[in-house]
Amino acid sequence: MDGFDVVPTVPIVVGDDPRACADPVRWYASLYVGGMGSREKNFYNQLACRMGFEAEAKKVQDLYLDRRHREAAMAVPFEFIDATSLIGPPGRIRERLHAFADAGVTTLSVASYAQDLESRTRTLRVVAEQLDAAGLAG
Repeated sequence: MDGFDVVPTVPIVVGDDPRACADPVRWYASLYVGGMGSREKNFYNQLACRMGFEAEAKKVQDLYLDRRHREAAMAVPFEFIDATSLIGPPGRIRERLHAFADAGVTTLSVASYAQDLESRTRTLRVVAEQLDAAGLAG
């Protein structure tokens, strides 16, 4: 991977309860796993399968393509959201930053799910602080 900048866009929701933080991300995850591309050619669905969520990815895709979007969102497993997002309290986010770095991420683009500008600004501050605390800031 020398010479490549690996830059995923990662949803972030800061809060005390990681499961509650996962809820706003469900809609985003269901769109990508279920509705980006055709049943035969959806790179995000294929990624979920490679990550070990084959049955769940199929269910999300079936529901999404049947226009049952709410059910598709609810079918996205917490474990998938947790593996592909930064959710929870600041210390947990710091730990997850290490997991992304260990996976080869070189630049992290974050997508805040906070409701307003002030909350989004606070979220970005948390990421910056935790990146520094993790010793990963470059």
